[in-house]
Amino acid sequence: MSQKTMEVVKNLDIKRYMGRWYEIASFPSRFQPRNGVNTRATYTLNEDGTVHVLNETFTDGKRGFIEGIAYKADPQSDEAKLKVKFYVPPFLPIIPIVGDYWVLHLDDDYQYALIGQPSRNYLWVLCRQTHMDDEIYNQLVQKAQDEGYDVSKLHKTPQSDPPPEGDDAPKDTKGIWWIKSLLGM
Repeated sequence: MSQKTMEVVKNLDIKRYMGRWYEIASFPSRFQPRNGVNTRATYTLNEDGTVHVLNETFTDGKRGFIEGIAYKADPQSDEAKLKVKFYVPPFLPIIPIVGDYWVLHLDDDYQYALIGQPSRNYLWVLCRQTHMDDEIYNQLVQKAQDEGYDVSKLHKTPQSDPPPEGDDAPKDTKGIWWIKSLLGM
């Protein structure tokens, strides 16, 4: 069965997209800690136009994180199709691992976003706040379903309010699961 082309946000204002986003729900990866909470992503614009990516999750009070860069897959396109590249120390310090990051939906105020991949194996619902209004959440889930995603796989991510302060928590170095989930392994 051939799947229809996925609709992607056009003319993303990358500066407005920067900052912290909380994961409200996602398709779980089998490598992701099952008890991971307070998962979030923080994006910072680099001088060369790429984006510094910091992904964090907390498991049993420990902060797991991984850093990488994001960039437009096709600089000439107006579509929000990004590539995210991570280097994986200590496993593969010089080999970059790249995944797709497509912005499928974004509200006008850049307060919530739906992120997917062409494989439809991964889906993220992101929000600037730790909690999202049910009505908005349901609209995003419906949009994902319309784009061919199996939304029954969506798993809500527990978020505490207020969120933990990142750098105070003990470090967890098992960040390899971020990579495997991006690659759809």
